[in-house]
Amino acid sequence: MLSSTKLLEFASNYGIPVWALDGAIAIVFAVVLFAICAISVIINVYLLRKISADFQLRYGPMHVGWHGSLQLFADAIKLLTKEDIFPSNADRWIFRLAPVVTFVPAYLGFLVLPIGHGIVIQDLNVGLLYILAIPAIGVAGIIMAGFGSYNKYAIIGSLRSAAQMVSYEVPRALSIIGIVMIAGSAKLSSIVGAQHVWYIILQPIAFVVFLVSTLAEINSTPFDLPETESELVNGYYTEYSGMRFMFFFFAEYVALFAAATLTTVLFLGGWHGPGPEYLGPIWFTIKTFAMIWVIMWIKWTLPRFRIDQVMDLGWKVLLPLALINVLITGLVMMII
Repeated sequence: MLSSTKLLEFASNYGIPVWALDGAIAIVFAVVLFAICAISVIINVYLLRKISADFQLRYGPMHVGWHGSLQLFADAIKLLTKEDIFPSNADRWIFRLAPVVTFVPAYLGFLVLPIGHGIVIQDLNVGLLYILAIPAIGVAGIIMAGFGSYNKYAIIGSLRSAAQMVSYEVPRALSIIGIVMIAGSAKLSSIVGAQHVWYIILQPIAFVVFLVSTLAEINSTPFDLPETESELVNGYYTEYSGMRFMFFFFAEYVALFAAATLTTVLFLGGWHGPGPEYLGPIWFTIKTFAMIWVIMWIKWTLPRFRIDQVMDLGWKVLLPLALINVLITGLVMMII
């Protein structure tokens, strides 16, 4: 992590071991990243409640804080003070570990996402591959929650989540191959730097495939089958309460923010915008929350799909579209 010459000189002058300074910097980054995730969850939950209320012609939260701005804190206090119920037939270790395994991957995704020119924790050369691989670990946590709970509704919900991941990870990965071909790199900062024209314009098919696949991976309506209340009570976290339930809740909204952030990086030009370069993070934030609004708009507009419709959409529609997009992009690159 210590790539800066000044930091190396500082460690040498004061006799500080490089590994100790490295660890201290890593801890600072982790705390800052967690704070960013927490703030994003607070904003996203408030936006979700207000936007959903607007779509349903009602006010939404109004009483706790100004226009309900402190409602989430009241909910957090409620969850923290609830009893931590442990099912008698549950697997003790898997049941306890599942919320953490679900949350950590959503949190780690932000390590490689650049929010401005040079503003990134780890600018990996294979950052795109990293960000695609991380969600698979989160699904492992969901499967652990289902089987660890020893509850039929939780097990069905976790199996649905695994099926969605397998069905939509393939078209999602194929949809960004065209972007890598145009940018000539899998490094996220290089992809943003190459977007003189936003890739949503150059790769419209890829954008549609990527957006739909992303909605399925974060279990957002109309793809919320793993946690559908009308069929599975509360899905894979039916048996969870209190702090452990809050981990799942937190992970869900962090994943939403990460999905909007990645879409901004890949298709909306990242931090590029009018004005001087230091306005980059502001433009990035505006684009990200605009994308969150689009996701919430879809969430409260479309009805939930059936499981067979979800599978058919992934394998029979999105996968062929993604392959066609790769073929077209390759032909255009050969001609140009």
